[in-house]
Amino acid sequence: MQIPSFPECNHAIIQQLGHLSDRELLQRFKAEPEAGRYFTAIFCRYSPVVFSLITHSARSPVQAEYLFALTWRHILNELSGLDLDAAEATVAGETGQGRSLSLQSWLINVTALCINQAALPEVEEIHYSLNQASPPLWCYVERSLDRLDPLERLILVMAQTFRWSDTRIAAYLQAEGERMMPTEVSVRLKQAGQNLEAALPEDIRTIYLGALPAEASDSLLPDMVASVPMPEKPISESRS
Repeated sequence: MQIPSFPECNHAIIQQLGHLSDRELLQRFKAEPEAGRYFTAIFCRYSPVVFSLITHSARSPVQAEYLFALTWRHILNELSGLDLDAAEATVAGETGQGRSLSLQSWLINVTALCINQAALPEVEEIHYSLNQASPPLWCYVERSLDRLDPLERLILVMAQTFRWSDTRIAAYLQAEGERMMPTEVSVRLKQAGQNLEAALPEDIRTIYLGALPAEASDSLLPDMVASVPMPEKPISESRS
């Protein structure tokens, strides 16, 4: 597979970070947890390396793209606790000699771990593709989904992941003790999409949605919910 290009790498916000070292990007990522630009800059810098490693091991292009996104999600979750200096000291203690641990070597190790341990679904069960969303946007949409009101999140999941109609969603909610008419479901679904966008980091909205017409972003983010892995539990439990 050809290594894809990502338009966000040419965005002014990301270009302005090009002079920063890996350690400086990591430090700013930790110092500004509500910002998404630093993770995106790291992604742009190292996505070719990660993608190359994954495509050499994946069984199909669809699984490769999905594992690529899952790997960057794992990287995002682990970055806040990464201390390269401490990791370097650990390596030196184990080997008896000093050895610099770079961000690149850490990313390669994490990628190898994901390749070896990820349990990928069958191709027909995967709803993610790089054409739909770049991994940084996908990761932050997932985080934003977790921040939504539980009822709005449930309605979004039923509408976008399970493709239920407003009438079926209303019937399900009424069975669960939540009185809501289909017309109300439609209103709450639209509101949920707007709240999903509002929950994104401001710089992520600028990088990925800034050049899109309002109506395009209104449909893009809710549609992406279908590609976000859902917890393996009954849907009614997701309201808790």
